[in-house]
Amino acid sequence: MNYRTTSDKLAAYRREIAGLREKMRTLQSTIEPEEVKDYEFATPKGPVKLSALFDGKRDLFVIHNMGKSCPSCTMWADGFNGLYAHIADRGAFVVSSPDAPDVQAAFAASRGWRFPMVSHQGTSFAKDMGYVSQAGGFLPGISVFRHEGKRILRVADTQFDDGDDFCPVWHIFDLLPEGREGWRPKFSYGT
Repeated sequence: MNYRTTSDKLAAYRREIAGLREKMRTLQSTIEPEEVKDYEFATPKGPVKLSALFDGKRDLFVIHNMGKSCPSCTMWADGFNGLYAHIADRGAFVVSSPDAPDVQAAFAASRGWRFPMVSHQGTSFAKDMGYVSQAGGFLPGISVFRHEGKRILRVADTQFDDGDDFCPVWHIFDLLPEGREGWRPKFSYGT
């Protein structure tokens, strides 16, 4: 297919995807929230409750990160670092992982991350939210919570995976004729 014909067909697919996203937003707005307990996390400054992570805002985005051993989770977090100020303007934002707080702090400093982090190590938080695999490993994703009075409600969540909508790297590579061609994220690229 020639360039213009292919480009027009791709533009039509992108409009279809935009339409599907609108349907997803509409369906998401009808979800019945799920009440959750006020989990306690570890931080370098000591324990902190889920309710305190809202930082006075109505909504809270919690990233389920597999920790410093995962290059894909690191890539997602690198991307969120650039978006952090924009997201935090709308709702509170925190990255949760099983790493100990001192490990998180050192790794975050080495990456230049600006967002807050909490450790769910030793808690049932990741499992209760559905971010532990049947084999017992942690899974990446995001949960969105809303604070209403004394209640904490989970109003949305989704897992992360290669090619998802939460990391633009995949979609940029999809513009290449060969796509991502087996590319995998790394902690460093020798630049």
